[in-house]
Amino acid sequence: MYGAGTSNLFTVAAAEDESSFSVVDNTRVQKRGFGRGGGTVFRGRGGQRGAANQRGGRGGFQRAGPVSRAQQSGYQFSERGGGRGGRGGRRFGWRDYDKPQRIREASVNIRPDWKMLEEVDFTRLSKLNLDAPEGEDLETYGFLHYYDKSYDKPPVKNAERRMQALDRAAYNVTTSQDPVINELSEKNAATVFATSDILSMLMCATRSVYSWDIVIVHQGDKIYFDKRDGASFDMVSVNENAIDAPLEAAEAAGKQEQINTPNALAMEATIINHNFALQTLIESDKSKVTFAKPNPFYDETEETEPLASKGYKYRRFDISLERDEEPVSMVVRTEVDAVMKGGPTGSEDQQLIIKALNEFDPKAQGSGGALDWRSKLNSQRGAVLATEMKNNSAKLARWTTQAILAKADGMKLGFVSRVNPRSAAAHVVLGVAGYKPREFASQMNLNLGNGWGIVRTIVDRIRSLDSEEPAEKVKKYVLIKDPNKSVLRLYSVPATTFDEEEEELEEQKEENDEADE
Repeated sequence: MYGAGTSNLFTVAAAEDESSFSVVDNTRVQKRGFGRGGGTVFRGRGGQRGAANQRGGRGGFQRAGPVSRAQQSGYQFSERGGGRGGRGGRRFGWRDYDKPQRIREASVNIRPDWKMLEEVDFTRLSKLNLDAPEGEDLETYGFLHYYDKSYDKPPVKNAERRMQALDRAAYNVTTSQDPVINELSEKNAATVFATSDILSMLMCATRSVYSWDIVIVHQGDKIYFDKRDGASFDMVSVNENAIDAPLEAAEAAGKQEQINTPNALAMEATIINHNFALQTLIESDKSKVTFAKPNPFYDETEETEPLASKGYKYRRFDISLERDEEPVSMVVRTEVDAVMKGGPTGSEDQQLIIKALNEFDPKAQGSGGALDWRSKLNSQRGAVLATEMKNNSAKLARWTTQAILAKADGMKLGFVSRVNPRSAAAHVVLGVAGYKPREFASQMNLNLGNGWGIVRTIVDRIRSLDSEEPAEKVKKYVLIKDPNKSVLRLYSVPATTFDEEEEELEEQKEENDEADE
C-alpha cells in the first residue's frame, strides 16, 4: 500500500563501488559512435503545433547485425551439431559473452550546477499503490468531429486506404503555459497541475526504456509538472520494449536500415498518429460536438490552417490521504479526439481516443518478431496485438492511461503499414480495432493505482524538500529516467534553467528572419 516506507523511497541505496569491477572480453567488437538525432519542427502539414520543436534523444539499446529466422523464433544452432538435438542451442539466440554493450544518451544534458537529490529504481516504484477516486470535469474546451465507422470494416482487397497528409492546427502546450491552468491555479482549484501527456509518462515510468525528463516547478503551494520544448516523449516511440530493438543511426550507417533507426521511426510514427487521427473523421460544421468554450490555443487572426478536431477536458483528481491535514488535489488537462454514435440506446455520443500502431518492415532489424500485417491482421489480429503489447508496452500503456484520465468511452487503434517496406514516404491503413480503455488496461496488466502512487510520492518529496523555503521562492527540479538503467533521478536545478535556451532560440529565430528579409 502507498505510504509504506515512502519516507526513504528515494534514498540512494548503499552499494559497493561498481567501478572496481570489470568484465574481460577478448572478442573483437567494432567501435561505434552513438548520436542523438537532429532537430525537427512539426508545423502544419503532417505535424503538430504549439510547443512542438522536436529533438531526437533516444540512444541505442540495440543489437548489431542481421537476425536470422532461427534467432527470431527464439532458437539458435550451435557451432557443433546444429538443429534441435545439437549442443549449445539456447533460447533468444544470444551468446551472452559475445553480446556487445550498448550505451544510450540521456534525454537532456546534466549540467555541472545540477545537484542530484534522490534516486529510486523501478523495483521500488512498482510497489507503490494509491487508489484515486474518479475525477470530475471542471472546464471543457474545443470541439469534436464524428468518427468514420467505415474504417472499422476490413479493407477491400486491392483497395487499401492511403494515408493522407492533412493541414490542421494541433497543439501540445506544456502545463505552465496553458492559460486555462493558470486561471484555475489563481482560483486555487488544486495544488498540483499537469497535462495527461506528461502525467501518463510518469505513471507508466516503470515500463519505459528510453531516457526522458520532466521539469517540476514548485511555486508557493502549487506544483507544476512541465516539459521542455522538444521533450523526448513528445515523439511516438517504435518497438521501445522489444528485445531486438531498432539499431541506432551510427550502427546502421551506410545501410538501407537508415530509415529504421529509433529517431527515424519515431518521426514517422508521430506524423502517422497526427494524420490518422484526422483522416478517420467526418469533417462537417453541421454535425460536430462543440464543448462549452472554444479552443484556448487557437488564434483566428494569426492562424491560416483550419483547427483540428480536439476536445480538452480539465479534470480534477483527489489524491489525498487520511493523514493529510489539507486535501491534495490535482488538475489535469486531458484530451479526446472524436465522438461516435453508440451507447446502450445507439444514439448516445461516445468520446474516443484515436491512435495508430505502425509496421515498418517485419523482416528488418528491430521488428521484434512481428507478424506480417497484410497477411495476418484479419486472421490473427489477437496475435498481432499481443506482439505489439510486448514490443510497445510503454507506448500502449501511456495511451491507455491518457484515455482513462480523460474518461473516454473508447479507444480506436489503427494498424498502418508502409506501402513499400524500404520507403517511409507512403502508408496505408490496414484496419482499425476498438477497445474499452479499462478492459484494455486489464489485458496489459496496467495498474493505475501504481501510477497514482508514483505521482503522490513525487509530490510528497517535492513538498518535503521545500518545507523550509520561503513560500514565494520558486524552486525547479528535473526528474530524469536514466538512459541505461531502470532508475529515476531527481535533480535540483537553478530556477532559470531552460529559460536561457528558450531566449537563445528566440534570438536565433529573429536573426534568421532578418537574414531572410
